[in-house]
Amino acid sequence: MISDRPICVAGAGSIGCFVGGMYAAAGRRVALLARPRVIAEIEGHGLRLSGFDGFERRIEAARLTLSENPSIFNNAGAVLVAVKSADTAAIADLVARHAPRDTVIISLQNGVGNVPVLRQRLPGRRVLAGMVAFNVVSRGEGRFHRATSGDIVIEQDEAETAHALSVPGLKLRASPDIAGVQWGKLVVNLNNALNALSDLPLRQQLAQRAWRRLFADQMEEGLRAVRAEGIRPVSPTPVPAGLTLRLLRLPDAIFAALLASVMKVDPQARSSMWEDLQRDRRTEIDYLQGVIIAIAERHGLQVPLSRRVLALVKAAEAAGKGSPKLTPEQIRFPSTLQTQQTR
Repeated sequence: MISDRPICVAGAGSIGCFVGGMYAAAGRRVALLARPRVIAEIEGHGLRLSGFDGFERRIEAARLTLSENPSIFNNAGAVLVAVKSADTAAIADLVARHAPRDTVIISLQNGVGNVPVLRQRLPGRRVLAGMVAFNVVSRGEGRFHRATSGDIVIEQDEAETAHALSVPGLKLRASPDIAGVQWGKLVVNLNNALNALSDLPLRQQLAQRAWRRLFADQMEEGLRAVRAEGIRPVSPTPVPAGLTLRLLRLPDAIFAALLASVMKVDPQARSSMWEDLQRDRRTEIDYLQGVIIAIAERHGLQVPLSRRVLALVKAAEAAGKGSPKLTPEQIRFPSTLQTQQTR
């Protein structure tokens, strides 16, 4: 039974630490497979959780199993996979080597290609797709702040895993169309790169119509490509994707009032891709805009903005200097940025 055995987080970054911490706060046994930096932070300060709604909780390090060694999977009831997409195959091999055959494996990753990789490398295992609708910001010293509203959605199964893994403050919802949910989240996550390139907090970015129109144009390219593939994306918010495009293009005051009614975003929210650039880490741009570009090529579609954004993020990765702090005009019009750079 899941409830009788530890919940293990494979890749305890911002999302993984927050989710694992919420399980520990609810009295569940939790093991975190994490980098030395994260382990040192938690051992030195405890695991400190907070939220946009005023929630605060500190979990003593002694209540958690913290390790770089995948042997912590040995008695896992569930393994929550939270590594970057590029590391999925490697973590699957570690799970195969160390976790019991009846362990349920749940992907809490961005993108749409991770579950097929997990299932290919973990034949005969119960692997479920998932989607995390909220944002978590790492604030250092073991602090992880949930900065937006939303639930975790996972694939519906006969064992009712979503119900078994729901705890106070962390609700898991089951979906019979998890593929549609994941594709819907991918389209929304195209803004991750825009937020990273802007160096603005998410709420400040969304407050500006020029940024929202750029986001809407990115979504429109993504939706056109996804639908050409025969996929029907499911919006991760209460607002359908088509209506979201219209809302994003509204004047600032009207948009602000509507956003407040459907989603909570606090001043600390930023995209995980922004954090990757700040920490000089590899981003997941290939698994977001890169996926849209690949689909567009198969169907002969033009997605110039997606190509531009991917190139700018790759350039920022190569520079290793964090966010390039671009404006919407510099992203939309290549000549604008080139002119500025030659001055």
